[in-house]
Amino acid sequence: MGLLSNHLHGRGAGQALPDMPAAAPSLAHGSPRQALLLRLSGPGGYYNLGNALGLSTGLALQVAAVQHGGLGASASAAYDYLAGSPSAVALTVAMLVFFWSGEIYHRAWANGFPPDVALNRKGDLLSAFGALALGLGLLILPQPALAATAGLMHAIGKVGSALHRPDYTEASAGRRWPDPWRTAVLLSRFPAMAAALIELVRIAPRVGTDLPVSAAVAPAVLLVCYVVWAKADLMLFGK
Repeated sequence: MGLLSNHLHGRGAGQALPDMPAAAPSLAHGSPRQALLLRLSGPGGYYNLGNALGLSTGLALQVAAVQHGGLGASASAAYDYLAGSPSAVALTVAMLVFFWSGEIYHRAWANGFPPDVALNRKGDLLSAFGALALGLGLLILPQPALAATAGLMHAIGKVGSALHRPDYTEASAGRRWPDPWRTAVLLSRFPAMAAALIELVRIAPRVGTDLPVSAAVAPAVLLVCYVVWAKADLMLFGK
């Protein structure tokens, strides 16, 4: 999500939680490839893959903009990205919570379908808090349309999923569409995806002439992040 704010307003968010729950025991051993495959076996891995990609890209772009200013300038740029304004602070909080919820989802789905329902609901509730913080940051920017969709609509969908969704059962696998709450979360992704795609189309003719190739990186990576997050949203349907 930090990349979203970087793309929209030159600010950003996010870093790993210092007190994040420990990784699932299944990741304690094995090769890095096996660990990655285990991470991507459930929605939590995809959520945090998108989080990490967006955070690292946004922070790198912010720091690269002052690459000739030395270490001090780079540190200042990183601080501005993470906490240099009220919107940056709100978005940083959002990213922290999203990383945490991604880890909770990973643990909930560590043994495949059906997931641990209690942990899955905890992930939903944490995601709702993250979405509210995201919405606040976008509102401050100001980006009211995205605050209403990527923030409020997302939060409502997650709270509804946590409070009103029946337990996963083997008999219900693959027959959960349409789920109104999970569908609301999925649909909340589309406005930001559309904004990134429109920006790519708008600047494409200028890239390589009066715009550097790096100008297309933020919207392109943001679009990829939203596709990855949408993949995780779909996995939570239990299909």
